[in-house]
Amino acid sequence: MNAHEVEQKLLQGPYHQWLGLKVFNVAEGEITLQVPFRAEFVVNPAGGYIHGGILATLIDLAADWALVAWTQKGVPTLNLHVDYHRPARGDLTVSAKVIKHGKLASSAEAWIHDAEGRLVASGRGLYATPVTQGVA
Repeated sequence: MNAHEVEQKLLQGPYHQWLGLKVFNVAEGEITLQVPFRAEFVVNPAGGYIHGGILATLIDLAADWALVAWTQKGVPTLNLHVDYHRPARGDLTVSAKVIKHGKLASSAEAWIHDAEGRLVASGRGLYATPVTQGVA
């Protein structure tokens, strides 16, 4: 799947549309998303930083869609781990890469960088790998 095809599928979800996701790049087992800042992302108006739940969502989405772009099938999340490195502000770039593609489960890692290129969060997910039709 190319970036345009992935973006069309990704943006079928209303939540994904609300997030303002743009697919910047897709390669086999890899994806890069761009996320424009929204005032609704802010958890603390005094600090102006983005809620950790939004960052966790972006980690999960990017890791998940790195697999979807490769397998062309949905991959439900089984487990997710997120590390927060610094307060996130402004536009974000999320990159993800498949680490292991297995028969029953696959793993992928993701990294979120701010507009200055600083790592703000990273994480990894475990996803149920779709079983090929006819295989038990």
